[in-house]
Parts: sequence; structure tokens; C-alpha cells
Amino acid sequence: MYNEAIAILDHKIKAIESDTGMIYLVGPIRLPVHLGEEEAIFKWYCWLSCDEKLDDEEQIIRKLSSINLAEMQQSSVLVYGDFEHADEAWIRMHSICHTGDIFGSKRCDCGFQLHESMRRIAEKGAGALFYLANHEGRGIGLFSKAMAYLLQEKGYDTVDANLKLGFADDARNYDDAIRVLQALRSKPVSLITNNPRKRDAMQEAGLSVTELIPLWGDRSQHNERYLDTKVNRSGHLTKVSACPND
Repeated sequence: MYNEAIAILDHKIKAIESDTGMIYLVGPIRLPVHLGEEEAIFKWYCWLSCDEKLDDEEQIIRKLSSINLAEMQQSSVLVYGDFEHADEAWIRMHSICHTGDIFGSKRCDCGFQLHESMRRIAEKGAGALFYLANHEGRGIGLFSKAMAYLLQEKGYDTVDANLKLGFADDARNYDDAIRVLQALRSKPVSLITNNPRKRDAMQEAGLSVTELIPLWGDRSQHNERYLDTKVNRSGHLTKVSACPND
């Protein structure tokens, strides 16, 4: 029953060990993407965190076909150019934002950051955008983010809204994304972000980060306080920063 699928998927699923089990990375898949007036071809991978080790493609297919993965979140990475071998490559660790990325909400700058990162990576010639599905609302989830939005409408900033609900200001974890990055590239990278916590997480894992490349834009009356809070309370940077790698 699975022979034809197994033949196609052979060597297309990579198993990566993690602290909590296994990460299964499937791809690459050719993905043409419109970036403004231009078209860029990315290589798309998707990964799934699993608490058990599955030995081969047939076992993976049998296991996953019995699970409704549509009710679970999986992360992706869009790779551009010769990401593995290029001397220089830009990456972004992008946290999913249902309201900004999908609906185009102007309460944040996430949609702008997503598409501008992809454009810059394609312009650079080599890089990768990691789309982290369990990072909604800085790691608190979509429903909790909706509650936080209601608090923000009553005057709380982004940080205090999360704290008032009993969450950390930033509950995101980059461990799985870092392991996938290590499986795709061993050379240093430059990180497209305003958030030095992302650099810190990568360097603590032993990755070499050459510089931080800030990404600001799409400022409006709807997100001014949100953007200012990032700088004033969350320590986000406003200019390119070289990264020492001790």
C-alpha cells in the first residue's frame, strides 16, 4: 500500500534528535513565491516534533496517517539559494502571527516583517526563514493572545498584558528551530531581527551569529505603542549590531 509513497519520500525525511525526542524534517519542496513584482523560488521544509523514534518512511507514514495533524501546529523553514554552502547567509526566526501574517492586522508589524524578510533573503542570495508555529503571542497561544489584546484595549502594553494573565513576557523556545538550522547549515549566519534574545538563544546553543540586522517598518497610529514597547521594555535594537562569538 505504501510502496509508491515510500519510493517518492525516500531520503526526503530527515530524523534529528532533540532533548525531548525526535524532529522529523521533510523536504525540500519547490515553492515559487511572489515578492512584490518579482518571483522567487524557495525550498520549503516542514518539521514535526515527536516523542518517539520512527525507524523509516513506512513507519512514519503509518504512524502519521492515524493522527489528525491538522489539529496540531507544525513549523516550516523556507530556504533560498545554496544555504548550506554559501559563505554568507541571512536567516530570520519568525514567530507565527495569525492576525498579522494572515489577516494583515496593523496592531503589529509581523506581516511586514515576514514578507520583508523573505524579500531581503532572496536579494541576499542565500538564507532561510524559519516560520515557528508554536510562537503565537510570544509563545502563549492564539486564545491567550486574544485575551491579551482585550487587556491592551484597556490600556495595558504588550508586556503587562501577558504578565497580568499569568504568562511570561516572552515564553518562546527556539530549541527545535536551532536543531533544524544545524542540520541545514554549519557556517555562521546573520540574523534578521530586532530582538537580541534570539541571538542569545542561538549563541547559547553554540551557533555562530555574525550580526543582527534590524527590521523596522509599517509604523502607524495602530502599532506605535506596540513598537515602542518592544524597544523600551523588551530591549529590541534599532541598528545593525555585530555579534561577538565567544
